[in-house]
Amino acid sequence: MDVKTTIPISEARRRFFEINDEVQIPGRYYMFTEKGRPKSVLMSAEEFESWQETLEVMRDFPNLKKDIMESEKEYKRGEYMTLEDLLKEEGITLSYHKKKNALLRRRSKKSKKTT
Repeated sequence: MDVKTTIPISEARRRFFEINDEVQIPGRYYMFTEKGRPKSVLMSAEEFESWQETLEVMRDFPNLKKDIMESEKEYKRGEYMTLEDLLKEEGITLSYHKKKNALLRRRSKKSKKTT
């Protein structure tokens, strides 16, 4: 839950370091007013970057909600490809190596791409 606190800029000036610590809590931000009108907002850099990323996704995928709904319908109809199927189509097989505790990737000889 987001917690907004609205205070005058003059008070923010006096409490700047305290406020700066408070906005590090996720969902917490301050709105500063001047003569009773909203003037600026202070939030953590992490929260700001998160908002920027969200806006970027919204610009890049303007129909995201519709796309997700369509994908869910396709999934329910069985119209999807697994990662294994996709990799197989590319001639890549994955296997788990117990000793190394890792996934190994191998491209089959017939599907090696020439450059």
